[in-house]
Amino acid sequence: MTTRDLSRPRRPSSLQNRLQLGDWTFRTLTGLAGLVAMAVIVGAFYELGSQAWPAIKHGGISVLWDTSWNPGRQEFGVGVFVIGTLITSMFALVAATIIAVLVSLFLVEVAPGYISRPVSYLIELLAAIPSVVYGLWGIFVMGVFVRDHFGPVVVSTFGWIPIFDGTPLITGLFSACVILTVMILPTVMAVSRDVIAAVPRSQREGLMALGATRWEMIRLTVLPYARSGVMGAAILGLARAVGETLAVTLVIGNSVRIPDNIFSPAYTMASVIANQFPEATGLHQSALIEVALILLAITFIINIVARLLVWKVTGGHRAVVQE
Repeated sequence: MTTRDLSRPRRPSSLQNRLQLGDWTFRTLTGLAGLVAMAVIVGAFYELGSQAWPAIKHGGISVLWDTSWNPGRQEFGVGVFVIGTLITSMFALVAATIIAVLVSLFLVEVAPGYISRPVSYLIELLAAIPSVVYGLWGIFVMGVFVRDHFGPVVVSTFGWIPIFDGTPLITGLFSACVILTVMILPTVMAVSRDVIAAVPRSQREGLMALGATRWEMIRLTVLPYARSGVMGAAILGLARAVGETLAVTLVIGNSVRIPDNIFSPAYTMASVIANQFPEATGLHQSALIEVALILLAITFIINIVARLLVWKVTGGHRAVVQE
């Protein structure tokens, strides 16, 4: 028997069998969980695709850019809904990310604890408010303010720009954009705040010791370190903005046309499904399921692109740190 064998006592066979059984059980359960997750995704695409197949055969791929939607004439172009979804989601993404990063920097870097903690709780509380409450607030409070105060000021000041030359209404594209911004703000801010707070204090103190100002410390240390996390937070918010239904349905105006200014009524893919699906039959129902399939595909692609961007940013940051 070798010295190595004497220094390492042999495990009892019963204990070794139990460990092997535990490892096998763990691998099996985690593998099954992964397969279930993949099966759900594949099953969702398959079921929506099979139900939407009549509409796909009827309109072909041209429905993606076709803007004519008239169920009575068997016209089911979803281009109007795609445009409405992209406008509202991108507006909410940009606005919510800017506000969330600024608020997170204030809470982590500037505000004392007795201010940052209650403000954080209040902002996170926004995520618990039901969508219907946001929609009703958008109609009876924000929409009235836009129609009577904010809208006329914008039109009189920037009316010479085509996108601001319109009639302010209670419901419209601008109201939907603001509602989505408020709804995704807690998600983006919560993740951004945690990422910014996770920046090592030694990096902050080291740069401040070299004579940097607070803004230089934030710009050179905090933001580069936290950018991948902030990007991930923004994508989480975008995923909710793309699929939000009830609140947007209540405030967007639900008009099948391409909006020509920020106050025009419009439609999103989620809102047209919610509005028309209960009374749709035949090819009309199949076309709405096709809209749902396109929405699922867009969300899937967004998450894939977001993951690739996060990997790229994270890899670049590690390379800089190693150098």
